[in-house]
Amino acid sequence: MRKRRAVRTLWKGLAVRLIARIGEWLDRRLQLAGAIQEMAAHPIPRRSASWWYVFGSAALTVFGVQIVTGILLTLVYVPSAAEAWSSLQALNHDIALGWFIRAMHGWASNFMVAIVLIHMVQVFLFGAFKYPRELTWVIGVILLLMTLGMAFTGQVLRFDQDAYWGLGIGTSIASRTPGVGSELVKVMLGGPIIGGAALSRFFALHVFVIPGLLISGVGLHLLMVLKLGVSEWPMPGRLVRKATYDSRYHELTHTDGVPFVPVAAWKDAFFSAAILAAIVLCAAYFGPFGPTGEPDPTIIQTVPKPDFFFLWLYALLALLPPQMETPALLIGPVIVIGALIALPFLAGEGERSWRRRPIAVLSILLIAISLRTFTSLAGHSPWSPEMNAWSGEPIPDKFLRGRTALERQGAAVFQEKQCHNCHALDHGGGERGPALDTVAARLTQDQLIRQVLQGRGNMPAYGNSLNPAETTALVAFLQTLHEPGRPPAQDASRAVERPR
Repeated sequence: MRKRRAVRTLWKGLAVRLIARIGEWLDRRLQLAGAIQEMAAHPIPRRSASWWYVFGSAALTVFGVQIVTGILLTLVYVPSAAEAWSSLQALNHDIALGWFIRAMHGWASNFMVAIVLIHMVQVFLFGAFKYPRELTWVIGVILLLMTLGMAFTGQVLRFDQDAYWGLGIGTSIASRTPGVGSELVKVMLGGPIIGGAALSRFFALHVFVIPGLLISGVGLHLLMVLKLGVSEWPMPGRLVRKATYDSRYHELTHTDGVPFVPVAAWKDAFFSAAILAAIVLCAAYFGPFGPTGEPDPTIIQTVPKPDFFFLWLYALLALLPPQMETPALLIGPVIVIGALIALPFLAGEGERSWRRRPIAVLSILLIAISLRTFTSLAGHSPWSPEMNAWSGEPIPDKFLRGRTALERQGAAVFQEKQCHNCHALDHGGGERGPALDTVAARLTQDQLIRQVLQGRGNMPAYGNSLNPAETTALVAFLQTLHEPGRPPAQDASRAVERPR
């Protein structure tokens, strides 16, 4: 027995020495040991080792889950308009644990958005955006926007009905940008229609571009936290002054500081483990998100809905008056993002405690109540206020009387593709889009073709669902829709031939 113990002790000693030599060999070449020790031992204010300071580490952990599960999904997912939906079906039903990996990825996305939002609210209420952490806050705002971008592009990659129409809404918003709207749509879709090129671009954004920016941003964010230190607990009456803050903070960490490891690190690790457990439970119990039915631009009654964190925007689009949509969509985000970025530069000094900043507390409460209300309304608000026309409602006879065979064929296409659901003729039909009784007086033949194939505003592109013969017939019918005695609109840029 003693001999066995001696042998075990010998082997343990050899293993320890071997590991130490390998670690020493690596450190001489990588020079990481000093940086790791400095990071683990860097002092933080004692009261900052609190459960209120764990959300940043949890967000980083969930981002790691996203990366791992995302890599596994890309081994099977095919970013093709013809194969994307079926590859997700294969993951859900044919590949062992494929559904669980998808569920982990989807639920981790929701948790990450929620945790980043909570972290931003905590930083705002604690006044941690003030001097000298202004750039840390700005980078955090950018990381929040990229996290939302990850969530949106991830929904598009499902390429089901909700994803197709969600992308349609996104391109509709982009198309309203003055001057460059059409170019933005081309950049987003890679062409005039929602198809394979659009899916490839969003795949590149979701898998390469945004994660790369997130990794860079997170690295810079962590570096600034290490260099500037973790903000101290906000005490009422302890004001931030640029002239005295640095010396006061260093004095606080020297007299009442504790090392990050293990005093604060164990709380970060425990909370991150709890979040991981919650993601696993949600993934196992609720399963993955979608995909729903295959994308079909002709099925208007699908009533598409975005993922949870974009439902408030869905309700806002549904409930705003039409004349208010474009200003709200184009001006609102600019004002909000600009205010968030300007905040630390306009309020970089002064009181940090939320107890003495009632406007900050009321602002958070107002935003939370508004988002909660709109999210709730989205559960029963249609995407558009009026989209209840019966697709089988016949076209009035006066629009068919005296028409050619080609124009009558176009009327049949108009009916078959359910254009009547969104557009009214003679006060009958949907009110989602403009009435078409006199559309030929407003748009030329080329403009009609472009509108049908490429879409614009809230109208989806139908280039994928119409063949050239159907497009020609439909436009021929639309060109007959003008006031009696008034000719259709003509392109004034074309030269008029004069008789010789």
